Order: sequence, then structure tokens, then C-alpha cells
Amino acid sequence: MFRIRKIFDHVLPINQYAISQVQSILRSQFHFITEDEVLKLPEKLGHPLKHGFRSILFVADDEKGVVKGFALIQHEPDLKFCFLDFISAAPRVTGRGLGGALYERVRQEALALQCIGIFFECLPDDPAISRDPEIRKENIARLKFYEHFGVRPITNTLYETPLNPNDDNPPYLMFDDMGKGRKLYRKEAQSIVQLILERKYKDICPPEYIKTVTQSFTDDPVKFRSFKYTKQEITLLRHQGIPDDQKIILVINDRHDIHHVRERGYVESPIRIKNILSEIDRTGLFTKRVAKKYPEKYIRSVHDSKFVTYLKTVCQNLNPGQSVYPYVFPIRNSARPPKILAVRAGYYCIDTFTPLNRNAYLAAKRAVDCTLTSVESLLRGSQIAFALVRPPGHHAEWNNFGGFCYFNSNAIAAEYLSHYGKVTILDIDYHHGNGQQDIFYQRSDVLTISLHGHPRFAYPYFSGFEDEKGFGIGRGYNINFPLSENVDGEKYRTILEKALGRIRKFKSDFIIIALGLDTAKGDPTGSWTLTAQDFYRNGFMIGHLKIPTLVVQEGGYNQRNLGVNARHFFTGLWRGFYAS
Repeated sequence: MFRIRKIFDHVLPINQYAISQVQSILRSQFHFITEDEVLKLPEKLGHPLKHGFRSILFVADDEKGVVKGFALIQHEPDLKFCFLDFISAAPRVTGRGLGGALYERVRQEALALQCIGIFFECLPDDPAISRDPEIRKENIARLKFYEHFGVRPITNTLYETPLNPNDDNPPYLMFDDMGKGRKLYRKEAQSIVQLILERKYKDICPPEYIKTVTQSFTDDPVKFRSFKYTKQEITLLRHQGIPDDQKIILVINDRHDIHHVRERGYVESPIRIKNILSEIDRTGLFTKRVAKKYPEKYIRSVHDSKFVTYLKTVCQNLNPGQSVYPYVFPIRNSARPPKILAVRAGYYCIDTFTPLNRNAYLAAKRAVDCTLTSVESLLRGSQIAFALVRPPGHHAEWNNFGGFCYFNSNAIAAEYLSHYGKVTILDIDYHHGNGQQDIFYQRSDVLTISLHGHPRFAYPYFSGFEDEKGFGIGRGYNINFPLSENVDGEKYRTILEKALGRIRKFKSDFIIIALGLDTAKGDPTGSWTLTAQDFYRNGFMIGHLKIPTLVVQEGGYNQRNLGVNARHFFTGLWRGFYAS
């Protein structure tokens, strides 16, 4: 079994491993390639257009990251074409539909890039220019393979003219219109061929040769060889829709509903997950993953161990259906908490309306499991992941719970990812993300940004002011945008663009979105008026950063529009990332 995925960078360890394997395949399967060209592959991926083309790499790998095959294409955005540079299986890997799957993924990419088609070279089957029968047999097999996709050599040109008269196997130039039935016209073909020869073969093709080959394209439109190995052309993509490697990984807290506080007015209810899921399932953008279990040490990496132990102990000792609400708070003598655990709740809570019950710890722990499973998908090469969880987490501080939050899943994910690069937490909930501010306030490797209602009128009231910028080496790495009571979509996007500009300046390797849908019109906990289209535009702006993105569900309590707004946000996020 294998999966096909696009390599976006050479930062993640799994991508570094994949690239090193691709380099080994290049050395073993393409003897004409120079070592210098092999070594330049990471640079080509990391610096688009520096080498004349935008390099795009696809790998087919297994669960252990072992690369079974790859395809490397060069995209030229001005003339709108792709050049398939290399496609190959690893040594001793044959069959299993690997080549066809890779080539179909290349075609999907070219279609998404709105290319006129794919050009590539294929060695000839003509005995006059392919004299070795064994090599010619391999050439025939490749040409037959591509004919099944409707791709044939361009004829009546001098493209296969060897640079030196004694050279064997000069390549045909192939063109794939990807089933669109589009004609290739002389002038555009000449421009494209000249660019291919000048950029790809600039070190070996003299200008006179390039001019001769380019001017030999005289047919208008260009002509193709008749089908030779297949009875009919098969030009359409076999798999329509979104490529698997572009789907959003979705991890749902399958134990969220064990935490159901039935007291009147408690809006953080299980129906929230159902409403969101019913709408986002319609998009076809998601592929689901089952949450794995992670040890408690990840929670303790950002939360005080005494606080975690207290929360776990209290919840375990409560009777089913019983809830404990904080009601005594340590204004003085906080170093001597009472022995009665129920009374001690106020030592670890920031409000009086977030209860502890038998299942609070279990549901919150499972939310962390879901979030870390989503993180692992990013580290395995996925670009967008969504942890659809409750209870939420962004109000949970180092040693406090509150605001319906017990453990800060965003902060736990950021701590995990910080070992692999710089991380930004962008909190777009209506309420201030006081939890991650508290946890990372003295750090510079995690940038925390929050857009929220001003604390003079919005929960949690005591934090989220503009002058809270971090401390020590963390100074300047905590940014708050406290906004007025009346905010519409246009005003919100003005502030969001400022936040995104700061993320670009930080050069973040990962971004975590604390997704609050309580900024919507009619939310019982907010006062703003964002609509479904506003959520789409916000998502698009964030996706356009093109940074590996983890979305963690936070607030949002208007059950009428909750799911619709989530669907619009993720549609915008996906299109911003992949279609812009």
C-alpha cells in the first residue's frame, strides 16, 4: 500500500527523509543526471522559480515513510504549462499501479494550476535512432503506457535531433492536454519549446541548436503521431475530485458527549459537534482519522502538574451526574489550600460557571488526544488538519481552568510542534485566548495572537489588553487585538490582515487556529455580526498564508448557523491554501 502526497517544503523530518530517498532513486535510475543536479533538489523545492521553474514533487510512500516512487514536475506560470521532469518507481518496486497513480496525480495538479497541458520527453521507439533492442523495448513500454492516457509524440519537428550525430536515443517531445481536447498552436509551442531548452538544457544546448529546433515547429496546430499501441485513447482522469493529499485531516472527539452539563444556560453542549459535522461533511474536503491515545506528559508539558493531578482526582471521585462549581477563591493565603477538594476548586479556576464532574477530565483528555493526532498528521506531511473537539481549551492557563475549558489543546499542540519549527497560535474566538497567552508569555518560539472582544465588556475580563506584549525574551511575541462591541466582517478582516502580516514577519513554520465561531451574528455569547461569507473570506485569507495549519475547535454557540459558518470557513481555508 502507498499514499501519494505533495512535498511542500524540506523542513519537516518526514519530508527531508522523502527527499533523500528521491535523491537516491535519481542516482540509481537516471545515470545521466549529475550529482550537482541531485543535490540541488531541496533548494529547488525551497526557492520556487530561482531555477527558472517552480518545482513540485510528489512521492508515493508507505506508513513508515519509505518512498516507493516519485514524480517531479516543473511549473511555468506565465506560459501556463507543466514539464514532467522525472517519474520513477524505486529500484525493485514494480507494478501495483504506482506509475499510473503518480501520473494521474500529476495531471490533477496541472488541471488545478489551469495549465494548457503537460510536456515531457520520452525516449524513441524508432530503430533508426534507438539502436539497442533492449533499450528500445523499454522505450516502447513507456510510450504504450502514455498512450493509455491519450498522450503521443509531437511529429514533424526537429525536437528529436541529437546534439551530436552519433548520439543514440534522442527524446520525443510529448504533450498531454489532459483530456480537454485542446489544440496546441504553433506560436505557443515555439515559445514553450524555446523556454524548455533554454532553462532545462542551458548548459548543453547552444543558441543555434535551440533556434533550429524551435523554428522547426511549422504545423499550426501542432500534429501528433497516430496511436500505435492502443486501440483508443483514454484521456480523462480516472479519479475526479480532490486529491487525497489535499484533503483536510479530520479528527473528532468520539468521547465529547460524555461531558454533558445539563444545567440551564450551559451553552457548551454536545449538539455543537453534531451541527458542525453535518455541514462540513457535505464539502468532500475531509478525510477522517481515529484519535490515538497519548500519555499525560503532553498535558503536563504546558500545565502545572499539581493542577492536572487535582483535576483528575476530583473528577474521578465525583458521583455520576454530580457537578462541583468553584465558589471560594484564595484572595489571601493561597499557599495553604483547604483539604476539601470541592472547596479547593476555586484555587484552580477563573470563574464560577465552569463545573467539574466525573467526565470532565476524560472528555478534556480525549480532546488533547484528538489534537495531538492532528498534529502528527501535519508532521507526516498533511497540510491542513482539524481537531473537532469539545470541551474547548483556549481559556485554560498553566494552572487554571475556566470558560468551559480544562486543558489547553492549542498550547499542547504548539509545545509539541515547537520542537520542529516556529509556531503561531492565532485565536479567532470572540473571547480572549488568555490560556495560550499565559503559557507562552515568556517565550519567543511561539507567537500568540488573539482577536477578541475588549476585556472591558467581554469574558474573561482580566486579560487581552493591547499592552500585554510578553515578558523577557517573549516581549513582542504576544499580540492582542481587543475590538469594540460592534464589529462587522469588513472591520474584522482589516484587523485580521494585520495579524497575518505579523505571522508572515515571524516566518512561522506552523500555524494553529483556535477557531471560535462565536464571532457570528446572533451568537448568545458575543456581539459581532459576521456572516457565512465573512467566515469564508477569513478562511481564505488564512489559507493563503500556505503554512501547515492545525485548526482546533473552540467556541460558537448559535446552533442555527454554527455548522454553516464552519463549512464556509473551511471551504475558504482550503481554497486559499490550494486554489490561490
